[in-house]
Amino acid sequence: MNVLVICSDEHSFRCLGAAGHSVIQTPNLDALAARGTRFDRAWAASPICVPTRASLATGRWVHQLAAWDSAQPYTGTVRGWAHVARDAGAHSVSIGKLHFRSSADDFGFTESLLPLHVSGGLGWVQGLMRNPLPPYPEAAELGAEAGVGSSSYTEYDQRITDRTVEWLSEHAAEDRPFAAFVSLVAPHYPLTVEEEYFAPYGDLANDTPGIALDILPQAITHPAVEAMVDFFSYHKTMDAVTADLARRAYFGLCTWLDHNVGRILGALDEAGTTDDTLVIYTSDHGDLHGNRGLWGKSFMYEDSVRVPMIIAGPDVPVGRVVDTPVNQIDIHPTVCAVMDPGHYDDGPGTSLLELLDGDTGRIGFSEYHDGGSITASFAVQVRMWKYIHHVGYDPELYDLEADPDELIDLGTSADHSAVRRECLDALHSIVDPDAANAAAFASQAALIDALGGPSRLDDHRRFNHTPTPE
Repeated sequence: MNVLVICSDEHSFRCLGAAGHSVIQTPNLDALAARGTRFDRAWAASPICVPTRASLATGRWVHQLAAWDSAQPYTGTVRGWAHVARDAGAHSVSIGKLHFRSSADDFGFTESLLPLHVSGGLGWVQGLMRNPLPPYPEAAELGAEAGVGSSSYTEYDQRITDRTVEWLSEHAAEDRPFAAFVSLVAPHYPLTVEEEYFAPYGDLANDTPGIALDILPQAITHPAVEAMVDFFSYHKTMDAVTADLARRAYFGLCTWLDHNVGRILGALDEAGTTDDTLVIYTSDHGDLHGNRGLWGKSFMYEDSVRVPMIIAGPDVPVGRVVDTPVNQIDIHPTVCAVMDPGHYDDGPGTSLLELLDGDTGRIGFSEYHDGGSITASFAVQVRMWKYIHHVGYDPELYDLEADPDELIDLGTSADHSAVRRECLDALHSIVDPDAANAAAFASQAALIDALGGPSRLDDHRRFNHTPTPE
């Protein structure tokens, strides 16, 4: 059997027709969910690209890898599922964005086509400065780039899709099994999309459900969250008209993404290998896309940390929705179970194939140590309680069943002290938050020193999205 992992970039869990969005047009992803199983409670290992992609590749948490931030990317030293597939004799190929260190490293792929890695092998070094936080003028680019047209990212996705279709037509039907990682960059900003994909959203009234904000702007009172809001400040660079345009363009990029997924799945079908291929679709993290008046990722709110997760293929139940918490680290044991059933893995993940019937005792987990954060933030989901632990500050606590939009913070409620203790115990079963926070800051300080100190960080390229490869 083959495995095809399709990963998008910055696709919020809610922006999917199959998840109930009232206006989003994602017919190909909806069809994939209809012929497979959708995990409705999937979280990113970290709500930002570089750390979470290291976890996706290896099945290890960010703190286990010390892949703390966007300047400490995956190097291939810790073996991942691509290594296992290659060692088992499969053709392990990546096509598109990896966001690892550099093509000089061995990530386990027999070939890597059109790879996008961190800029200059270093990445976003300005994000290493976390307390105090430096200015982030690149935030202004988000609104300035919003609109109708093409961008380097839509052009890159076109190339990725074309190359994937070509590769599948050449290799999918071979006797040698394959494990393919196809990584598209939509709907990551620039929030620019061609008219064909913008049009379904362009003329809808502002008060149309789905076009209107799902969650209105909220007062931010938690100091750690407030610091992050002030750092990214995307909302301060856009007026109401620009913000509305940007939100519609984000939806258009979701439909553009879906179009490319459809082409890829069509090529798999034309090669005659759909029935012998496990397809996994997910995204590296979500995006707030204007909800709460905020943009981008990095926050522990559901729009940022929660992602789509769909699997379809042999022996996968059709049309099933599972509400067990899952994570990108679960992709590693899933691929390994298919490529090398005898492979032993001692990582924290569980094959998605073993979770198809649900697991009521599973804990959701995510962590963040990157730019904009003045301290480490960890989130756990215990049943329907979501607990956010900010090291050195009060926690946040939300009842996702009664309060799915996370509007009522019970983090200091006397009536919920027992729940907070249970959640904190769950967190400690995964990580020592104080130790991880100290390790992240120490690692970042050492890297800043190695780069010549804080004053030299701006010698390195500044950007708000990684440049595409030539």
